Order: sequence, then structure tokens, then C-alpha cells
Amino acid sequence: MSAQTKQKPFSAENLRGFKYLKGVRKVFERLHDHATARDTAGNRQLFYDHYASLLLLTYFNPIISTLRGTQHASTLAKVQQTFGGKRTSLGSLSEASRVFDPELLHGIFRELVQRNSRQTQLSKKESEALADLTAVDGTLLKALPRLAWALWQDPQHRAVKMHLHFDVVQGVSREVSFTPAIGSEVTQLRKTIESGRLYVLDRGYACFQLLQDILDAQSAFIVRLQDHTAFDVVSTQRLKKADRAAGVTRDVVVDLGSAPYKHIVCQPVRLIFVAMPNADHADKPITMILATNRLDLSAELVVAAYRYRWQIELFFRWFKHILGCRHLLSHSPNGVAIQLYVALIASLLVTLWTGKKPNKRTWEMLQWYFAGWASEEEMAAHIASLPERPTA
Repeated sequence: MSAQTKQKPFSAENLRGFKYLKGVRKVFERLHDHATARDTAGNRQLFYDHYASLLLLTYFNPIISTLRGTQHASTLAKVQQTFGGKRTSLGSLSEASRVFDPELLHGIFRELVQRNSRQTQLSKKESEALADLTAVDGTLLKALPRLAWALWQDPQHRAVKMHLHFDVVQGVSREVSFTPAIGSEVTQLRKTIESGRLYVLDRGYACFQLLQDILDAQSAFIVRLQDHTAFDVVSTQRLKKADRAAGVTRDVVVDLGSAPYKHIVCQPVRLIFVAMPNADHADKPITMILATNRLDLSAELVVAAYRYRWQIELFFRWFKHILGCRHLLSHSPNGVAIQLYVALIASLLVTLWTGKKPNKRTWEMLQWYFAGWASEEEMAAHIASLPERPTA
């Protein structure tokens, strides 16, 4: 949306929830001196911590919907008192998106991930066996036509791709990066592999070199393979009753690939064949092939782990609801990354504030509360109604 787009005026009475946002000042205060070295005359009025706080305020308050609205919020004494900033201009807000480094927000994002207490969405048996289960996937965030760098299919289709690592056990995002829509998901994962993780991946990540990179990083994988993947059977595993109940029809240890790709994955892996319902032909189930280097897991648990990959899709829906129908406030790659990092930080703050797994209604209730339409008692009642997240 253009910076010149008009917005109905609002006052401090329209903005609530400052008791929640007061802690944000401490989260962002380390950003304050960034990009000030060249300001030898001391003229800078908009600092990074203030800019990030204003962006965060736009997510939590539906009244602020444009860059001009963000600028107007900076003139309010309550906003200045809470975030420590001063009145800013549209020009300063536009410049900030180009001057400030989004990677500093990435560091804050990672710290907030660590502050989420160890909680689980899984059963006790699953959370013990599938510790560090991490779903990885990418999603497209539709962009404005003027974002020429975000070309997707043609000049009318532009998007930013968010590459996300999602901790299934904790139920929070763990790592993230942003690229134009054509950015390779496999390439981005290869850049961000961590040790000690159990990565659960869909067919788009079924690249032999990626699997070996995960092994080299001392991590593990569960990945759905393409149906035509070549392999040589080394041994066959006996199926248990629970495995068959999970839809498993075959469990084998194999050497992956055929010449010239046979030795890219340098150790045998398991292939687990799972019967899946066929929406088009109920009498002809689809066979899903899962590959994993975790020889210690039962086939039943491997199937369960893959099905938990759906949690990342649910998070994408939640995250896009936070973005809502708002236009991006910046059009540069740098500015877009800053805005998206702040949105992810907003999602983590909601989890920290509630101590439970939030949903779409939670975000709506927060916005009603911040806009003054829901009382603090109603906000507390909603939080109390959310399902508990048992400690692992």
C-alpha cells in the first residue's frame, strides 16, 4: 500500500494492550545503536528499536493498517512512552527499511524460540522417541506487483518464499529465511541444517545429496520419496501389529539410487511403504514411501512422525492470518525481511504470553483487545479456554 494512502485518524484511546508491549522495549533495545555510526551530526530521530516496535504495533492493532497510520502512531505520547521513540516522518520510515539490517531481528527471533518452555504436542511415547522432530517446508507470501525482485511466474505473479523450520514438539517456528518465490527449498535447507535434529520432509526435499548433508551434520531424516526412486533391498524388517494398523505394508533396509547416483547416500536407509486412501479410487489405495536413517524407530512411529509434518502447514495458516490482508509496508528485499521477521516475533510473543497453543480466534481476540473492543477479563477468559500444552 502506498505511503500516501489515507487512513482515518485515531488517538491513544484507540490503542490498548500496552502492558503486553512494554516488555517489547527490552527485547528490541539492543538494536538502538545500529546504523548510527554514519550519523555524526546526531540527526537521526528514528532508531531501529523504535522502528521494529512500531511494526509490531501494526500487527497487534487492526486500527493501524498503512505506513501513514504507523507514522501517526509515532506521534502519540503513549506510544512514545512505551517504546521510547519520538515522532517520526514517512520519509524516515521509508529510509529505515533500507538502512536497518534484518539479520539482527533474526537473532532476536532465535532467542525467543529458546525462551519457549519445553512443551509438547505429542504423546509421551512419541515425544520421547521423536525428540527434536523438525518439519521443514516453504510457503509463498503473495507480493505487490511493484516488487520486481520477487518475480514468480510472470510480471503479474510475484511472491516472497518463507523457508521455515518448525519444532513439532514445542509447536513453534525454529529457523527461517526469505527468498524470492523461485528460491530453491533444497538449497535453503542445505544452508541451515543443524546437528541433533530429526528432519521430516515432503517429496520436494527428496534429494540424495541433501540427505547425505543431513547425515554429515549428525542429524536424521524422515522424507517422502518420489514413487520412481531406485533402490536395492538389503534386508526386510518384520512388521508388528501396530505397524500394520498404521497402514504399513512393507519395511525394508536398502541402498538408495542407481548408477551414477548409487553412492551419494553413503549408508543403508529404511524404506517404509504406507497405504494411503485414494480420493479418486477408494478400492485402489496410494502407496507412500518414507525413507529414514533411524533404524531404531518402529515403522508405526516413522509414519506418525511424517503425519506430524502437517503441523507446519497449520503454522503457515496461522502466520498468514497474522499478516492478514495487509499490504507490505516496504518494497525492498531488506524491508520485506524486516517486516516478516517482526511478524514471526509477534507469533512467538503470543505463545509466550498465553503459555498455550494459540489459534485463529486467539489472534482475533488479541486484536479486539488491542483495539479496545474486548476487555482484559474477556481476553483472560479466552486464554484460559485454550488447550493446555503439557510439559514433556
